[in-house]
Amino acid sequence: MSRGRIAGLVIGALALGLALAVQAAGAVDGFEARMAEAMARMHHAMMAPSSGDPDRDFAAMMIPHHQGAVDMAQAELAYGKDERLRRLAQAIIVEQNQEIAVMRQALADRPTAEKPHERQRQ
Repeated sequence: MSRGRIAGLVIGALALGLALAVQAAGAVDGFEARMAEAMARMHHAMMAPSSGDPDRDFAAMMIPHHQGAVDMAQAELAYGKDERLRRLAQAIIVEQNQEIAVMRQALADRPTAEKPHERQRQ
């Protein structure tokens, strides 16, 4: 397992632990809980196994990353007061959703990736 994969797993576990700690502290519906839950979902979803296709893997990992940004921006809109940050959050939601749509379409347009071991058999 690569160092990057191990680091990602550790970060994901820490984010999940943070989400659980925030919930246990009673902030289940607050800003902190929404942010921790968004990060935990994002890190977990980004840990997809490699397909061997860099383009497919890039999109597969970036979609949850962008969705995490959307989720966090929605938390800012729900709880934030600074108008500059609220406008930024609105822009993040629009732009990241547009980019998610592009990546999903790119994935849909790509042929299913061969696994590295399938290439060796040919």
